[in-house]
Amino acid sequence: MTSTEHAQQPDECEIRRAAELLRAGELVGMPTETVYGLAADALNVDAVARIFSAKGRPADHPLIVHLPDAAHLVRWARAIPKEAIALANAFWPGPMTLILKREEGVPDAVTGGQDTVGLRVPDHPVALALLRAFDSGIAAPSANRFGRISPTTAAHVREELGDKVALVLDGGPCQVGIESTILDLSRGTPVILRPGAISADDIARVIGRRPATRTAHAEEGAAAAEPDQPRVSGSLAAHYAPRTPLQLIPVSRLIEEAATLAGEGSRVAVLARTCPDPRDARLTWRNAPAEPAGFAHDLYANLRELDACGADFIVVEALPETPDWQAIADRLGRAAVGSGDGEAVLDLHDET
Repeated sequence: MTSTEHAQQPDECEIRRAAELLRAGELVGMPTETVYGLAADALNVDAVARIFSAKGRPADHPLIVHLPDAAHLVRWARAIPKEAIALANAFWPGPMTLILKREEGVPDAVTGGQDTVGLRVPDHPVALALLRAFDSGIAAPSANRFGRISPTTAAHVREELGDKVALVLDGGPCQVGIESTILDLSRGTPVILRPGAISADDIARVIGRRPATRTAHAEEGAAAAEPDQPRVSGSLAAHYAPRTPLQLIPVSRLIEEAATLAGEGSRVAVLARTCPDPRDARLTWRNAPAEPAGFAHDLYANLRELDACGADFIVVEALPETPDWQAIADRLGRAAVGSGDGEAVLDLHDET
């Protein structure tokens, strides 16, 4: 993974100020390559409690701890398997979170009371500069209200959280645009608990065996996830959601169903991947990139824009049922469940 390009770099003085605010127990908006995080000192229980308060996040929902580099692993985890070291060497800095047995002294507030902790090194120059200046772990879930659309710009953080955040470091738009892959290595069998930009194939190439998965679309031949897997961020059925009801519709029916809704007097916003714009004045139409990386990069910004346009429904072109779309399908499926009144139609995949 490469670091975010063309980011607006805060200067050294602003990085130092952010580190000082963290030491004082304040919250800071921190850019990463995935999404913007709501950062706090992971060893300060009061500061961590402020994350939960600002987000409206359930207290038993664990946080991911961001580290300056892989050498900090031993401060936060014990009984670290060789596979974790190999994966850290291969993918850190980058969008991979490892779930490991937590070291003594890691607060329950961070782990949700579990015996595991999620750890990663982000691939963003601003995040890394802050982590090195702070020289410890930073808890940083997405900087938005719990269950809502993740932020991928500094402006999103300010819109969501306002004065709940002491400072927002502006690192430009996030490069990846969806949250990290979460891989559990705490129970022996590697299990992907949340899909992301780093795939099962990527992991298998490093550790020599294919991880199982806890998603609804486990690939044929993959081992079933163990029933006692840890709770992790982003694993609830409803998440990443706009306030406007969102439906996923196969491309063959997209225009027809959007027009039907509009014909019934509803204001309809459409996010299409391959379907051409029908130039229907009743529809607010947005074309997303047709390939996975570009679609993921723009996803949350597109959803935020459509959520704010005054529509009664958001209609999204459903995705192909292929491994390269798995992580994005996961986010959109959870967004549909959590959107509006939570009863949106769930057509996760295209019929073709």
